Amino acid sequence: MILIMKEIRHIICSIFYCRDCVEISGSGSFQISCRFDKDSASKSATKTYCCPLACIERTTKEHMITILTFFLLITSVIVNGQEIKTSSFIEEIKKYDISDLWTLDQFQIENDTITVDRPEPLGYIGENFQRFQIHFISAIKNPENELQYFIYGKTKVKENICTFQGTITISEARTYDEGDVPPLKQGFVKGQYEFFEDPDQKGSGILKGNFQTDFYINEKGEIKYDALMFVADGFKNNQFEGTWTSYKTGNSKKCNWGDYRIPDSRGLGIGTCEFIPWDKYEEYGWQNYILAWGQYPDKPEVIEAMKKEKEKWWLEK
Repeated sequence: MILIMKEIRHIICSIFYCRDCVEISGSGSFQISCRFDKDSASKSATKTYCCPLACIERTTKEHMITILTFFLLITSVIVNGQEIKTSSFIEEIKKYDISDLWTLDQFQIENDTITVDRPEPLGYIGENFQRFQIHFISAIKNPENELQYFIYGKTKVKENICTFQGTITISEARTYDEGDVPPLKQGFVKGQYEFFEDPDQKGSGILKGNFQTDFYINEKGEIKYDALMFVADGFKNNQFEGTWTSYKTGNSKKCNWGDYRIPDSRGLGIGTCEFIPWDKYEEYGWQNYILAWGQYPDKPEVIEAMKKEKEKWWLEK
């Protein structure tokens, strides 16, 4: 059932997101090409970046609406007919140390047969989607609380870097009764986080909110970072959603981050196959990221931008 739902979502995304260019011929057939053109994406995003009807001939709108209605109807029937069933895993998760899920540099895909470098989390802070970077340097399981982990790391906004320490506390752990890749068991943990930046540092405060991390259990009984659907559009993991509150002013700002996608980032991301920031917010810390990943990689300026993206800014210089 999970696979069916994801396939329907992928079909809808492939047809209706503006990053995909749809061409409908007179015979009613259509072609889809997944590519990113900064200029065209920006122009379409100015009108309505989440719907490509602007790039389709006006006479074909009725056809697309019919197709969309059809897929939404199928999705509604499946969702209402059978919900995704899960089972509690809270007692079992106490026996594991899952700190690696938040600090690993690499993870496996294709059932542990291919190794992939894990990029740094994507994040934003504030109403203008100012780029927010965070790195967990260490995660240690609390020996006195099997559902809590001590976290140490650093944050970066513009050129301001702060160290922080705090906790991640698991409040829920569940496994899916039916997974994407039988017989592997998939699941997730949810909970709360609270990180305290060093009050002696400039622009510091408290990060607080909720999170979800997805995992699977391999054939050896080991908990692994869930990237079984890594090649699917919209893949994400380690989703943190909350606020940052200034020590100095007491004012709070929305601050979210995650692997490959950012929770509640509608209005910032315009990519379907992968995260691509809308260049409307380029001046808020996204300029280098857009240059590095939104252009052809053989240009010298793009190569330099990619190097900057891979810099380990959290290390002492």
